[in-house]
Amino acid sequence: MLFWLNDEIKNIQKKDPASGMWLEVFLCYPGIHALIFHKFAHLFYKLRIPVIPRLISHISRWITGIEIHPGARIGKRVFIDHGKGVVIGETTEVGNDVVIYQGVTLGGTSTKRVKRHPTLGNNIVVGCGAKILGNINIGDNCQIGANSVVLKDVPANSTVVGIPARIVLYEGRKISERDSLNHNLLPDPEADAIKCLVTKIKELESAIRVLSKETNCKGIDKILDQQSMPEIEGNGSQSKKDTMQNIDDFIHGMGI
Repeated sequence: MLFWLNDEIKNIQKKDPASGMWLEVFLCYPGIHALIFHKFAHLFYKLRIPVIPRLISHISRWITGIEIHPGARIGKRVFIDHGKGVVIGETTEVGNDVVIYQGVTLGGTSTKRVKRHPTLGNNIVVGCGAKILGNINIGDNCQIGANSVVLKDVPANSTVVGIPARIVLYEGRKISERDSLNHNLLPDPEADAIKCLVTKIKELESAIRVLSKETNCKGIDKILDQQSMPEIEGNGSQSKKDTMQNIDDFIHGMGI
């Protein structure tokens, strides 16, 4: 137990630049407290002792804000950072060297007593608020973007984002220790799609203007200038230039 605890605390000190000395991590990190409670709850659960495992889990949730079902299998060096609102279901399996941020749910999608929760491999980062639901497998070295909803298997060495989650990077370079926590620096396929549409509209407008001049079609420029792009957080009277700036701001994440 002491060897395990020492290994877990060193892992937190290694991955969290805000961590301090050994005693500070032991006393002030709810993630390590939740794992200690889970160690005992899981032991009683395997011994088929009634009530006690769930009672320990309940006390742990009350103290730490982290709910781990006694039946969940948790690997080594699992770092639950901050941890508030984390829920880990009964048949969940979590591998080694996994980082889980606050608000994450590893949940089930069935009411039957079967394997209904996800299985996470090794060296995975699960971003804030992500939901991984059902009996699915997340391969080694994956990154789950913040607030993503993962409903299907994710192959190893992948990055997924969105609702529902989509694979945006696959079989790229392996996630290294140096940048494995940069779960905020992930591609945004929705913003890319909007940017592509806006660019195409600009190109079509330019083409129409050229054609109107070649065919001597009067009034086209006036019509195009009157028809502004759809507004995003506009006040109903903004110019086309202002609207395009709002779209650019949306694409780059301002106000989200």
